[in-house]
Amino acid sequence: MKYLICMMTIFSSLPSQVIFDFNKHSAIQDWIIVDDVVMGGESAGTFKLNADGFGVFEGNISLANNGGFSSVRYQFEKTSVKGFTKISIKLRGDGKNYQFRIKANSGDYYSYIAPFSTSGEWQEIEIPLKDMYPSYRGRRLDQPNFSAESIEEITFLIGNKKNEQFKLLIDKIELK
Repeated sequence: MKYLICMMTIFSSLPSQVIFDFNKHSAIQDWIIVDDVVMGGESAGTFKLNADGFGVFEGNISLANNGGFSSVRYQFEKTSVKGFTKISIKLRGDGKNYQFRIKANSGDYYSYIAPFSTSGEWQEIEIPLKDMYPSYRGRRLDQPNFSAESIEEITFLIGNKKNEQFKLLIDKIELK
């Protein structure tokens, strides 16, 4: 029993690796909005820091002209995920559904996706890497779930197939 408690203590204290920790001085110029306007849609998202130093992804989703999504993407140096099993995101949403996406290589045409729901309160979303499934343009691919050794792009996306306003506050994203 002592061994089990010792092992649980060791594993629960393993360090995490921060992907992005927002604060009032965060450099967010590498966070890029990609809306459905790339396909003729009329949705409009923005990304900024608020006065409290949180990343704010907000805007309007429009289904006009076959639109219906907005996303914010962040590319970074290739980061090893060896030894980590999940991504943890501290955020506050608006009660709507979103997707969190990763790419092992930013040049890949597809992403690995995990849908999540927000409660309107601050919450910590934990996403097991092994559960993230490959998708391209809204279609699940017939390929294995995420099993790469590194990532170099993350994305938040909203696309609930309805006209709506949205707002997502992001505090911290890390590997655990």
